[in-house]
Amino acid sequence: MLTSEKDAIEGARVLYRVGKIKAASAWHASGHTPMSNNWRERVLQDLIRRAEDVDADAIIGVDYEIDAVTRRDESGVELERVCATGIAVRLAIAA
Repeated sequence: MLTSEKDAIEGARVLYRVGKIKAASAWHASGHTPMSNNWRERVLQDLIRRAEDVDADAIIGVDYEIDAVTRRDESGVELERVCATGIAVRLAIAA
């Protein structure tokens, strides 16, 4: 699966956009890094699986952001997670 932070894949032409996809890490305490050191790779792998589920050839516009819960539940801990988003696309020429 090809991925790009840009809106294009080098050496290929986007035939059509399948749609926006999103994946997220597990929730963790706000202000702390996730327990898994490879959280970025794990979130990207989940995003790739979602793209494969819709028969996409690539993901363009890959971006990472923090999704936070400002409300505290019984634990009293503010939570956040890392989200990856992108556009699943079909390519005219699968590179």
